[in-house]
Amino acid sequence: MKLGVFDSGIGGLLISKAIRSHMPEYDIVYTADTLHMPYGSRSRKAIYQYARKTMDFLFGTHDCKLVIIACNSATVAALRRLQREYLPQHFPDRYILGVVIPTVEEVYEHKYKRIGMLATQQTVYSGTYKEELEKLDPRVVLFQQAAPLLVPMIEHEGEKWIRPVLEEYLSPLMAENIEALILGCTHYTYLKEEIRSILGENIAILSQDEIIPRKLAHYFQRHPEREAVLSKNGDISLYFTDITQHYKRSAAHILEDDRIEIQAAWTYEEA
Repeated sequence: MKLGVFDSGIGGLLISKAIRSHMPEYDIVYTADTLHMPYGSRSRKAIYQYARKTMDFLFGTHDCKLVIIACNSATVAALRRLQREYLPQHFPDRYILGVVIPTVEEVYEHKYKRIGMLATQQTVYSGTYKEELEKLDPRVVLFQQAAPLLVPMIEHEGEKWIRPVLEEYLSPLMAENIEALILGCTHYTYLKEEIRSILGENIAILSQDEIIPRKLAHYFQRHPEREAVLSKNGDISLYFTDITQHYKRSAAHILEDDRIEIQAAWTYEEA
């Protein structure tokens, strides 16, 4: 049985790379729904349907024991329903984790009180981060900024034009004297150093490529019976719902492997 990682696009490859760096033994099946990326502007209903189809693929076709939803938009829009309805009906012995709770725990552990968050529209409007942060510490104040332009710019090689856009999005958060900034979309990991140069050294950056591998290792320690069944050949397989030359180049660059192959997952017209 394998470890699955799911994202709407290539952002989750950075999470997969970080997991492989910390725990290189596990076999990973990475699936990106590039056909419907970005999820941030999609409805909750649509995101759930896309995510459910991906779970069918990862659990049913590839026999994953555990799937990590690396996409923040999919986590806030679909995770609870997948856990409460989909898994009990279809795969009661499998597990799905998201990225919100590990990130919120990181905030709590560092005792930050004034937090900024850069995220997609779906993630901001859901209110999920605010809700989960206040459960752990009602004194936390969260300032959220939707950044709808960032994912398309990253996915379409627009990084060289991105700094003024970032400055526009970050300016109101910096004005609130935040102590830390949550990068509430896996794609934003690409921009971590650019964001750091704008924020300065006094504002901590909470990036999920640094958080998720450590939290996953703790999860395996708490649930050794789930970890024990995972295959350990150090392999990674990539499946995209739409394959372009840009995605091939990006995957090879991120994983630092020019031999990496992307295979077709499915098309929704066939589903």
